[in-house]
Amino acid sequence: MEQPKQQLYMPAEWHAQQMVQLTWPHEKTDWHYMLDEVEACYVQLAAAISAREHLLIVAPDVEKVRTTLAKNNVATANMTFFECDTNDTWARDHGFITLLGSNVPHYVDFCFNGWGRKFEASLDNAINGKLYDAGIVKGEYEDCTSFVLEGGSIESDGKGTILTTSQCLLAPHRNQPMDKEEIEKCLLRMLHAERILWLDYGNLIGDDTDGHVDTVARLAPNDTIVYMQCTDESDEQYNDLVEMEKQIARLHTATGEPYRMLALPSPSPIYDEDGERLPATYANFLVINKAVLYPTYAQPANDARAAEVLKAAFPGLEIVGIDCRALIKQHGSLHCVTMQYPKGR
Repeated sequence: MEQPKQQLYMPAEWHAQQMVQLTWPHEKTDWHYMLDEVEACYVQLAAAISAREHLLIVAPDVEKVRTTLAKNNVATANMTFFECDTNDTWARDHGFITLLGSNVPHYVDFCFNGWGRKFEASLDNAINGKLYDAGIVKGEYEDCTSFVLEGGSIESDGKGTILTTSQCLLAPHRNQPMDKEEIEKCLLRMLHAERILWLDYGNLIGDDTDGHVDTVARLAPNDTIVYMQCTDESDEQYNDLVEMEKQIARLHTATGEPYRMLALPSPSPIYDEDGERLPATYANFLVINKAVLYPTYAQPANDARAAEVLKAAFPGLEIVGIDCRALIKQHGSLHCVTMQYPKGR
């Protein structure tokens, strides 16, 4: 007798994981002028992740990465290294989107085009195929590279709901001429989702992505949304984030209940040497096995308050701060440089 077809779904980030991917910075990336500084952050991330689960490191020169880790006394026994050419380091956006529900993980490969053709991304867009062909990731492969989608632009609760932002998914050079309704149909079909929740606010100043949801609002267990709140009326982001907060309050779960809302503080504004504001946010955290890694910005009161909120959102998980002041200099943070691979059956 033929077995009934199993239903695929996009798991929540707090689902058990097999590994996390980092795509390592190097001299040919935009990090070249501050490579030592950003590598120090990557070393912290590598140590924190590999102490708790397997770590995949993608880099053009893996021996250089091994040497850097060894110099910093980071053990590599729980790591896999994969050598290939890369443009940049934003694994969240060029990495696989993993679906579960089959006997093995189902890896969906979307097109990454440098956030709407802002930056060259052809090498990064090819990483997934190379990882699969090399057997680094094992499971089913689905080619969806005709559709542009970045991992930072979507959140899943593991129960059929996807949270995203209209300003990103409807931005130029993504999937035009498709309109919002057509894009939603594609997302529902390709992610095997039941509904899409759209936010229309929350585009941080200094963000290159046209407003990824993972910088401002995140789904958490028990029908919770953890979001970036601004209480300073003099902050130039105040009005936008207040409108986002109001919109989140109007959202409902699949069963019609309002979401539990947990507000993260806004970091005090951080500027680069040219006076440009950088997109510092505590919402750009990563959930891994038994821990939440969250970005800190050398702001003790804000950093501590963010940890308290995340502890309430993810009870029982260790809350681990990683100094991400280096990452925001290239307009991303902790979640942006990582991609988790959930465990299958």
